[in-house]
Parts: sequence; C-alpha cells; structure tokens
Amino acid sequence: MTKLERNLLGARTEAHVKVEVYSGVARLARTVWASEVKVAGTQPSTALMICHPTANFLGHYALNGLAERGFGAIGLTTRYVGNDSTLIMENCLLDMGTMVEHLYSIGYERVVLIGNSGGASIVPYYQAQALEPTVSSPAGGGPDLTTAGLRPADAIIALNAHPSRSRLSTEWLDPAIHDELRPFDRDHALDMYHPDNAPPFSAEFVARYRSSQVARNRRIAAWCEERLDWLRTSPDAPEGLDDIAFTIHGTGADLRFLDGTIDPSDREIGVTLHGAPPVANYLPAMISRSSSCRSFLNQWSIDHTMADSLRWLPTITSPFLVVLGTADVTVLPDMARQMYDAATASERRDLHFVAGGTHYFEQQPNLLAEALDVIAAWLDA
Repeated sequence: MTKLERNLLGARTEAHVKVEVYSGVARLARTVWASEVKVAGTQPSTALMICHPTANFLGHYALNGLAERGFGAIGLTTRYVGNDSTLIMENCLLDMGTMVEHLYSIGYERVVLIGNSGGASIVPYYQAQALEPTVSSPAGGGPDLTTAGLRPADAIIALNAHPSRSRLSTEWLDPAIHDELRPFDRDHALDMYHPDNAPPFSAEFVARYRSSQVARNRRIAAWCEERLDWLRTSPDAPEGLDDIAFTIHGTGADLRFLDGTIDPSDREIGVTLHGAPPVANYLPAMISRSSSCRSFLNQWSIDHTMADSLRWLPTITSPFLVVLGTADVTVLPDMARQMYDAATASERRDLHFVAGGTHYFEQQPNLLAEALDVIAAWLDA
C-alpha cells in the first residue's frame, strides 16, 4: 500500500477584513487553510486543488486517490467554511488566489483547480478574473478583482459540479410559496407536491413552474435591494448597520426530483441528498435557506451574481475537463453539457460521464477510481 503524507497548509494573507466578524469562522490569524496529501517523501510537480465556496474539503474523498496517482492533492477551505449566510463569492476568489500562490511557492510547478459540486461557481470565475480581470464592483459589495492580482491556474476541472449556485437554487426554489412570511400557504396551481400535479409534468406546467421560480428569485432580490436602501437612507436604521439576515423557505422543489423524464439520467427519482424532497424543501440547513441581503444578491440572485460558470467559460482559453457521475441526484448530465458547450474558447475541452456514479461516489470505489483515472490521464495528455 502506498504510504501517504498529510500536511496542513497555512497561507498567510492580509485580505481578510470585516469578514472575520461576519463569517462565523475565526480568521484573526489572516490565514487560508488547506490540506495536502501526497506520496510520502515526494514533491509532485502538479497540485490539484479541490474548491468549494463553503464545504470543508480538508478531508475530501478524492484526496487519497489523487495523491496515489502522483499528484499533490489539495483540499481547500475558504473563510466561509460551513457558513454561506453572509458569503461574498469574490472573497472566496481571494482565498483561492492566496493558496494558489502558496502552492507555487512551496515547489509545485503547475496548479490545477477542481470545482467540485458548488465549486464550479468559483473555479471558472477565478480563472477568468486571473486571466483578464474585469469585476470591480460585485453585487452586494466585495473586493475589486481588477486589483487583486490573481494568478491563473494551468487548467480547470469540474467534478460532479453544477454551473452556479444561483442557477441551482433558482431551479430548486418553490414557486408555490407566494408569501415569504407564510411558507405553508401554498398555491396549489404551482405546487409540484400537490396530488393534482402528479408527474410526469406537462410541458405547460413545467414552463409555468420554471418562469414562476425565476419570478420568485427576482422578488426576493428586489426586497433585498429595498432593505439595503432603507438601511442606507432611513433615519430609523441603526447607525453602522449595512446588512440584515432573513430566511428563505421552500428551497428544495426541483421538478426533476420527482420527474425522471425531465433531463433524463440514471439518478434515483424521489430522493435528494438531503432526504425526501417534500421534507428537504423546508429543512433548516437546506441550500440558500439563511442569507443576508448582500449575500443573496451576491451568490443566489439569478440576475445579480457574477459567480456563474456559464458567464465566464466562453472567455477562458485554459484546458477544461468536465467529469460527472450519471446517477448524481443533484448534478445532472444536462448541467455538465451546458458547461462543456460554454467552453468554446478553451484550447482543449473534454467531457466524461461515469456511468452510475453518484454525487459522492459513496460505496462506489471502482467508479471513483474511474473518475480519478480520467482526470489523471487527461492531465498527462
């Protein structure tokens, strides 16, 4: 058995400011953290850094396998690990940039970024802003990326990853909730869980449902803008307060959870990563459940966010690989194809489906090995 070496990497940064208070994570040390796994006693030439805006990837399931294939496997955590309620996507990019620079400084010759699950919201965004920075005033507030000096990676990969958090959360948003303060007062005409609207859903219902999801996302965004304007201008607003928190109910209502004819795949129908769909729809820790107004505009708003891979992939010339398990209940083959098709400027783009692979490849060691073999062979090529 290959002996692996594990290290905790700490990259010093001066970029953390008031997020130290807002993130709920101690960042007074001004350090970005990541785990490094490699074959003991070696210095690989290529680092593969697995990224996500909030997930704790220090123990990511792919680290050991990538290390055994001769890479430096890096599991990144951003300053928002475990808490996206006040997340600003551009701060995640700064954290990524700090670690990318650190990896080069400790001996790696190449760095490849892997956006896993929600990580595709930030990996193509990072690479685009490193190659040609353009974003100076992101929605909700955030750093000026035109002055950030982000260093480009050598290639980017999407592993079981959806195009963006804003797109996914909008496609999961429950349009049957028409009053944000009364989450169980439901419009049955737009209720995917009502017996009168049983799957397979009609084309007319799907079209009306999808447009209503977008409309609800926009209503929430407009409310956030109104609240922020009130905080800026009202004499009744507490002095110094520039953001407020709120709850979004009904964020687990994607028609594809119940209807396998929409974006067909090998996924199990009637389940989610968070349990039964009608329950997940209201779970306290579900996607986009708790947010501040600034964070909603920055990461969840379909119209305001800049963290959308489909926006940036057409501008990126770097090599790009998409790998997806076809039995993933969250990320579907159509999402992978969208990203692949968007990468029109890439000097090399490839798409590989792992037949039967689930989101985490749980109890699927052979399928995980297939996915990692694809990544290794692609990088070698």
